[in-house]
Amino acid sequence: MSRELKTGLITVIIISLFIWGYNFLKSENVFAPNVRHFYVEYSNIQGLKKSSSVTINGLQVGKVVTIKFNKNPDKRGMLVVEILVDNDFEFSNKSIAKIYSASLMGGQSLAIIPSYEGDIAVSGDYLKGEVESDIFSAVGEKLNPLQAKLESVIVSADSLLLGLNQTLTPETRKSLNRSIMELETTITGIGKTVSSVNEFLDSSKEELGVTFGKTRHILDNFAQLSDTLVNANIGLTIKKAQISLDYINKLMVGVENGEGSFGKFVKDTKMYDNLTRMSKELEELIREMKLNPKRFVHFSIFGKKATPYDPKNNKNNKSNKQ
Repeated sequence: MSRELKTGLITVIIISLFIWGYNFLKSENVFAPNVRHFYVEYSNIQGLKKSSSVTINGLQVGKVVTIKFNKNPDKRGMLVVEILVDNDFEFSNKSIAKIYSASLMGGQSLAIIPSYEGDIAVSGDYLKGEVESDIFSAVGEKLNPLQAKLESVIVSADSLLLGLNQTLTPETRKSLNRSIMELETTITGIGKTVSSVNEFLDSSKEELGVTFGKTRHILDNFAQLSDTLVNANIGLTIKKAQISLDYINKLMVGVENGEGSFGKFVKDTKMYDNLTRMSKELEELIREMKLNPKRFVHFSIFGKKATPYDPKNNKNNKSNKQ
C-alpha cells in the first residue's frame, strides 16, 4: 500500500471519528436508522433549553436539538423548536408537543401527546405546540385578578377614609364622642335593667313554680274535658236536639195557623174578646160584692128590698146605700 493511500485512509478515519465525536457530544446517534426531526412553534417556551428531554407517555424518546426565532416576517417573535426523535413509535401529524415543568426545582421538558387520527407524522413535519402552566404560573394566574381586586379595594378604602376625614370636623367629632358616651350610658342602663330582671326572676322563682304548677293542673283539666267530649256521643245528642227543634217548629207552625186550642187562643180574636169581657164582668162582680155585700147576703124580717145594682156607683167604686 502506498504512502498516499495510507494517508488518505487515515484522514477519512479521523474525519469520521470527528463527526461521530461531535454528534456524540450532542447526544445524537448518527448510526440510528429511525431518527426523525420535527418542528414546533411557540410564542413562549417557558425556559426550555437545548438538550431538554422529549418523552412520549413518560418514556424518553429524544431531545431538543435547536431553538431559534422564526425568520418569517409574518411570524416575527415566534420560536421554532427542533426536536429529535430516535424512536420508531408512530403517531399522526395532529399530535401535540407540550412543554411542561419536569420538577418543582425548575427545568422544562417536552412531551409529545400522541394522536392517531390523520396521516402518520414523518421527519420534517410541524407539530402543534402547547405550554402547560406550572404550579407557580397557575398560582400567579389566580393571584393576579385577586391582586387587582385588592388594589381596587385599597383605593376605595383610601378614598373613603379621606372623605371621612374631611367630613369629621372638630364639631362633628365632639358630637360623635357625645353620642358614643350616651351609647355607653344606655348600654350600662340596659345592663342594670337585665340585672334587675335576673334578681326579680330569682326572687320569684318559687312563685313562678307554683303558677306553672297551677297552669299545668288547668291544662290537665282541659285535657280531661276534651277527652270526655271526644268520648261522649255528641252526634246522638245533637240528633235528639234536632228532633226536638223540629217538633217545636211544627208546634209553632200550628199555632201560627191557628191549629189546636193554643193556636185558636192566639189567633182567634173572638176568644180573646170573650175572655176580656168575662174578666171585666168578674172585676165588676167582685167590686159589687165588696161595696154592697147585702145584695148577695140579705135577711129581711120586715120584707125590705135589697139595694139595687147601680153601674155608675160600681164604676166610681161607691156604695149603693141610701
